[in-house]
Amino acid sequence: MTLSSPTLDTVVIGAGPAGVGTGLALSAVTSLTLGVVERGSVGETFRRWPGEQRFLTPSFTGNGFGATDLNAVHPKTSPAFSLGIDYPSGAEYARYLGSVVKHFGLPVLGDTEVIEVRTTDDGFTVYTNRGPMAAHTLVWAGGEFHAPASARFNGSTVVDHSSTDVAWSRREGRVVVIGGYESGIDIACHHVALGATVTVLDPEHPWDAATGSDPSFNLAPRSQHKLARAKATGRLTLSSDGMVVAVKPASSGTFSVSIAGLGAVLADSRPILATGFGPGLGPVSRMFARRDDGWPELDANDESTITPGLFLSGPSVRHAGLKFCFVYKFRQRYAHIARVIGERLGKDCDALEQWRDAGMLTDDLSCCAVECPC
Repeated sequence: MTLSSPTLDTVVIGAGPAGVGTGLALSAVTSLTLGVVERGSVGETFRRWPGEQRFLTPSFTGNGFGATDLNAVHPKTSPAFSLGIDYPSGAEYARYLGSVVKHFGLPVLGDTEVIEVRTTDDGFTVYTNRGPMAAHTLVWAGGEFHAPASARFNGSTVVDHSSTDVAWSRREGRVVVIGGYESGIDIACHHVALGATVTVLDPEHPWDAATGSDPSFNLAPRSQHKLARAKATGRLTLSSDGMVVAVKPASSGTFSVSIAGLGAVLADSRPILATGFGPGLGPVSRMFARRDDGWPELDANDESTITPGLFLSGPSVRHAGLKFCFVYKFRQRYAHIARVIGERLGKDCDALEQWRDAGMLTDDLSCCAVECPC
């Protein structure tokens, strides 16, 4: 693919798991023309993960028995097989994505930053640092890691977000983590293991959640196991007593974390903000309406409700109370998006049934709310 190509049937923006996976599904549609653009290299977001972070979901090669690897983006691949590891790091997973792109010959144009997107009578013009390109349809698969959620209290300039390397560096004495879901518990347990005394602050106390079997709302088993080990040291405190309202430097290099109506907690280093990420829609942000909770509003085909032809793929996908925030969840929609685009353009989409056969195609969202009985 080059920027001088004629109008493509679709352009996918982003070459992480959502972009690569959706691109591979689209490439199975007969005679459909597509391209994938990426601001860095394939798996760029994962290359930027702090070295200590690893996947919460395990990889295991069971494809031959009808059990697709949870972290695979194509039915015939397995990160466990290609990497030889069960819980990949970001760099390892980026290597897997790169190998998949190479093996299937997916047309990815790297080092291409999308600056602006405009609608046209025939679809979209995507303006990049390397020039414009045209497409009939567009898939935003930019991910979330580049859009860390900002602090909602005074003192946001004196905290370190959990997505940064400095947040994972060794810290002495008292460490305060603001936010107690996956990223908060992960980094808290990391610092406990390094010898620090850690306090996690979250008025919603997600570590106690018992809202069903969906790991998008409860801590993953890997996190629960880490948490149990950290609590056993006696150096981990989980606090749900009030909301953080301010962080400010205190005396002797310490930091004061003020909690509404309850005084303050002291930290011997900059507090760590572990409140997750936003939708990360970048230049297409205005092309999506927003739900009441701030996430992009989508129709039943993961298409924008205000910009026809613009689809969303990745962890920001939400439908009613469903969150598609793990790879094994949002990959269920790759082939569905590909089929919607293909059929709309009059293409043969029969080859996408291999995604369904591998358990990687969900077009009936009602099945996603099924709970485990035990």
